[in-house]
Amino acid sequence: MSESFEAATPSPAETRIEIVETCTRMAVHADRREWALLRGLFAEQVLLDYTSLNGGDPVQLTPQEIVDAWSATLGGFDATQHLIANHLVQVDGDHAVCTASFQATHRLATPHGAPLWTLGGDYRWELTRTGGRWLITTVVMTATWGDGNKDLPVQAAG
Repeated sequence: MSESFEAATPSPAETRIEIVETCTRMAVHADRREWALLRGLFAEQVLLDYTSLNGGDPVQLTPQEIVDAWSATLGGFDATQHLIANHLVQVDGDHAVCTASFQATHRLATPHGAPLWTLGGDYRWELTRTGGRWLITTVVMTATWGDGNKDLPVQAAG
């Protein structure tokens, strides 16, 4: 007797959990400097929009380009902690949008100036289900407040 098993379609709750976990892992892997795991969360091309903080225009990058940029900046800090909360998820077939609040603390011991820079605001991710996994296609970070030494990112990248 042969049994046939089809892959079970995830429930709406399971889908939401998968999406929230993917977005949360972006912060966790960046803070832990787990660059290979971070790279695996992204689609082949990702639109990054950090213009609320840095000005300029959104950029289209590969996962490796994102990891290279983030490791150069975040890797220069003594520690970072990105807290993500209040996730809201909308799913439309194999596409999803997740929004969440964030607070990101960056620490770098400096001879002059405060060692902390904290930033808060909102993230908006767009994701696509590919090969049974949710991959990030768009990241929009909207900074709404900051406190501390705003020069730390330049010092960390230096």
